[in-house]
Amino acid sequence: MTSLNQEPTEEEIIATPDASADLLASSMGDYLRIVGRRVKSGESGALPVIVGLVVIVIFFQVKSSLFLSAGNLVNLMAQSAFIITLGMAEIFVLLLGDIDLAAGFTAACAAVIALWMLALGDPWWAAVIVALIAAAAYGALQGIITAKLVLPSFVVTLAGQLFLSGLLLYLISATGSIGVGGVINLHSSIINDIESGQMSPAATWIVMIAIAAVAGLSMFYSDLRRRSAGLVAPPVSVTLLKVAGVLIAAIIVAAIANQNRGRLTTLEGMPWGVLVVLAILFVWTVLLGRTRFGRYIYAIGGNAEAARRAGVSIVRIRTLAFMLCGLTAGMTGIIYASYLGSISNGVQGGQNVLNAVAAAVIGGTSLFGGRGKMLHAVLGGLVVGVIYNGLELLGLSAAAQLMWTALVLLGAVIVDRITRRGSAG
Repeated sequence: MTSLNQEPTEEEIIATPDASADLLASSMGDYLRIVGRRVKSGESGALPVIVGLVVIVIFFQVKSSLFLSAGNLVNLMAQSAFIITLGMAEIFVLLLGDIDLAAGFTAACAAVIALWMLALGDPWWAAVIVALIAAAAYGALQGIITAKLVLPSFVVTLAGQLFLSGLLLYLISATGSIGVGGVINLHSSIINDIESGQMSPAATWIVMIAIAAVAGLSMFYSDLRRRSAGLVAPPVSVTLLKVAGVLIAAIIVAAIANQNRGRLTTLEGMPWGVLVVLAILFVWTVLLGRTRFGRYIYAIGGNAEAARRAGVSIVRIRTLAFMLCGLTAGMTGIIYASYLGSISNGVQGGQNVLNAVAAAVIGGTSLFGGRGKMLHAVLGGLVVGVIYNGLELLGLSAAAQLMWTALVLLGAVIVDRITRRGSAG
């Protein structure tokens, strides 16, 4: 334990257990009582967004019976994919208390680079690699400027947004005949299949059950390790209940995806885009939750001065966080181009990044740093996607979609502020 006049060590900074988990539950009853106390104290986790998502889904189903149809739900997955991945990009910097307003145009410029190379005949994998390297490099540049010069990320990335919006116009103009009318079409069936293609029904069952098995085993092993080390962990019954919940969710999603959604031809199976999003979610979740780098990010976001005194290189970690934000934005650009089938100079990069920030915050990530998970981008992205999708089914305008999303975002920020006050009290 660090004394009042002694600086914290690096080990104390990165190994401090979750402050909200202060009791060991030995039974289901104990666990429920602990959860109840946490909710009362303001530590509600993802519960508000899950409850809110259920309420929104019920509302749209009542208003339009088509909402929970297999065709619309699978379409919703495809629509939400790029919002979710861009939200995951933002989480890297939001955890530090920063923001990247340029991420939407980083994604668009990366897509232009990839589609331009494809149109020139380069292999798809080379186009993707070059686009991702360019996006990561630009993110790192923003991180260096922000960290080295100790500038507000809002100002730096706002300048970046303006610069990249101009660069986007220049790149498409420079493509000449390839970008006729300010639009570059997608020339790759492999990239196009990310959003337009789907796995076979058999592959869908195998993949979803395999994902559920891996997630369940990881969850069970993690809780087992914590119990063995004498750390806080839910009782075995709760862990098994969570594993069963993941398996049931995977079965439901696979069953929905394997229903015939076609009218003239048979259309069954899970879109590849869902698998891509899940792969990104898995890798980034492991990075944040299982590595020293991830613990440093949380430490800096929670108390930057204490992390600095413990020997954590804030400049290096902040630069890497912005680089990973740019890299993930580049992935989003590829997914977005697959969804549209092209990329144009009219991309709403500013609106896309605001939707991404909204997704992260609505999902439970704090705007003030130190609290958030990659899963929050998935939950929040689904909320944003459900709102847009549902309002489209009801025939409402884009204006209504933006206003409703704004209200949900405002509600999420209010909940976050109330939660912090409850935790502090």
